[in-house]
Amino acid sequence: MLRTMVYLISIVLLAAGCGSEASSRTVEQTAPPELPADVRSVATASQPDAQAIPVVGEAAPAASGSVSATGEFISPSRSELSPKFPGRVAAVYVDAGVRVTRGQPVAALENEYMRIDLQRAAAELERASAAASDAERDFARKKELRDKDSIPQATFDRSLTMLEQTRAGRSSAAAAVSMARQRLADTVLRSPMNGVVAERRTDVGEHLGEAGIAFVILQTAPLKLRFNLPERYLGTVRAGQSVTARVDPYPGEEFRGVVKTVGGVIDPENRTFFAEAEFANGDGRLRPGLFARVEMASR
Repeated sequence: MLRTMVYLISIVLLAAGCGSEASSRTVEQTAPPELPADVRSVATASQPDAQAIPVVGEAAPAASGSVSATGEFISPSRSELSPKFPGRVAAVYVDAGVRVTRGQPVAALENEYMRIDLQRAAAELERASAAASDAERDFARKKELRDKDSIPQATFDRSLTMLEQTRAGRSSAAAAVSMARQRLADTVLRSPMNGVVAERRTDVGEHLGEAGIAFVILQTAPLKLRFNLPERYLGTVRAGQSVTARVDPYPGEEFRGVVKTVGGVIDPENRTFFAEAEFANGDGRLRPGLFARVEMASR
């Protein structure tokens, strides 16, 4: 009897354990209850969208089909103006920051001795010209006489030699006048380009040698704009392409230029290449060193 009761209790406990395990599995496999409609919309909006998360380091293409960059205006040419021969500064006509045009006088050296040299050369030219004129008249007479066989050949030859010598003397005197005139003109220092005076390094009374720099002039017309672009645009940027630049000193205005140079080497540090655009800058408002925002078509 006792053995039968123990056997029945064991069967009951085993059945209870199996039912608990099945109930546990049923709870794990049962889906959660559906949320109300008003709560469901909020929960759905709060879920992260894997496709909307941008990849770090990957730039999205511009919707407008244009490329934006920043750059700096640079001068295509720099001139360190020096006198062609030593001299003392007699006058200075411009200062640093002044706009100048090609051929404009910027300073002058003392030129009294050059003027005297020019007068001396001019007087020598007059003397040589007079001698050449006499020789030409003498040769003309000798030629007539020689044609009539009235003078010997030797006399005619001497007249011809004298004519050639006096003509050579006249040419030499004329060259001396040109040299003296050029030296006098070189006492005036002139700007070699349209630009701006970046530095003034001389003053009145200062002695300038042949290696002495009086002014540093930067070309401003035309002017170059250099900027960098990511390497992915290397195949879309080309020479002749239009560029628009905006600068802070002239808000709301656009300056238009043309791409002249596209760098073919990629900078390994930032994976960019450089491009240069040329701006006419006829009014001279743009200056070297000016920061600019650049826009251009990407295709």
